[in-house]
Amino acid sequence: MALKPLHGPTAPAVLRPIHITPQKPPPPADMAWRANWLLAAVHRLAFFSGAVMMAVIALWWTVVLVARATGLQLAWMVGPGTAHALLMSLGFMPLFFVGFLFTAGPKWLGVPELATRALLPLVVCTLAGWAVCLVGLHTSAALGAAGLALVAVAWTGFTGKFGALWWASRAPDKAHVNVVLAACCFGTLAMWGIAVGLLLRDDSVVRSLTQAALWIFVAPVFAAVSHRMIPFFSTSALPVLDAWRPLWLLHCMVAILVFEGVWAGVDVWLWPAPTGLRWMQVAVEVPAAALMLWLAVRWGLVQSLKIRLLAMLHGGFLWLGIAFALQAVSHSLMALTQDQQSLGLAPLHAMTMGYLGATLLAMGTRVASGHSGRPLAADNTAWSLYWVLQTAAVLRVLAALWPASGHWPLVAAAAVWSLAVSGWALRYGSWFGRPRLDGRPG
Repeated sequence: MALKPLHGPTAPAVLRPIHITPQKPPPPADMAWRANWLLAAVHRLAFFSGAVMMAVIALWWTVVLVARATGLQLAWMVGPGTAHALLMSLGFMPLFFVGFLFTAGPKWLGVPELATRALLPLVVCTLAGWAVCLVGLHTSAALGAAGLALVAVAWTGFTGKFGALWWASRAPDKAHVNVVLAACCFGTLAMWGIAVGLLLRDDSVVRSLTQAALWIFVAPVFAAVSHRMIPFFSTSALPVLDAWRPLWLLHCMVAILVFEGVWAGVDVWLWPAPTGLRWMQVAVEVPAAALMLWLAVRWGLVQSLKIRLLAMLHGGFLWLGIAFALQAVSHSLMALTQDQQSLGLAPLHAMTMGYLGATLLAMGTRVASGHSGRPLAADNTAWSLYWVLQTAAVLRVLAALWPASGHWPLVAAAAVWSLAVSGWALRYGSWFGRPRLDGRPG
């Protein structure tokens, strides 16, 4: 007798694959802040140290400006402006470089990461050096020089370790790392030179080398990271954009910054400068401003406004074009008036507080969020801190454009800047000392 196929409730169930949604691991039970968590990843230790230095230096300068506005005299081993430039340029930026370069750098180079403990002595040496230097700037030239020598020793070590990664790499594309490593080498030489200048109490040496370090060390590192990461982040979040970043553009950006750095250092010694030199600067800065402003749009400035974290990064880069435009106007005025009129420090602060400051906040927020198991996004707190910082940059540029307004606009700009960076340090510094929310290591 033939078997009939089964139908109805007696038929066997058809086997289908069962899709199980993976469950996210619960957050660690102990989320208390502990110092040992700073050693869980390089960026934790370096970013935390950089954030502390950034907040301390901002608060120190606010106090200095309040003292000046109220007539209180402070002791100085070099000029107050020189000390301010030194600490704001080199006091915290290189520590953030360590966190980023020893996290992203090994990935770019295809080499193993260094253990955090291998960098711990150098970070401690850096912090100790700046603490000693800060005291020395007000009390003793020898103490200030000794402190900066400690910083230079540490940075020599950082550069050597990064250079060892570069040497061990067989990656076919090292263009961005080449720029960064060359800039770090120059930064090392500049720090040693500044230490000598502090020992001799030679304000001109300290000022010229600080200016050169800002433009030839700090700014090119930012430019290399911007060139590599802004198009990458933009296309990842907005597929309608393309990751356009030709190498000639990177080389052009770096060449412009080096040009500015050379003449910024020379300006300290050559004043008033020949009119022909000023027009040469303008001839470079006008197309540089046009290129950077066009590049901001080309990389998706308008499209990025839909995503806060991306908008923070693009908004920072926009300041670079504004800074070059202000430089061109300022040097044109100087050429026409034999260096008697200019825009003062407005172009410099557009570059430092605007481009470097906003980019640092955006990059730091992205790294802190992504590497702590949190959403890769700017929440209301991050967004607010970013706009507080942008307000500080605008206030400082306006104060430079109207110097007759007195000391208090400078105090206001410094106070708002302190609010932004101290708020960032408190919030994200607390993250660096706690385990990841997703329970993963690192």
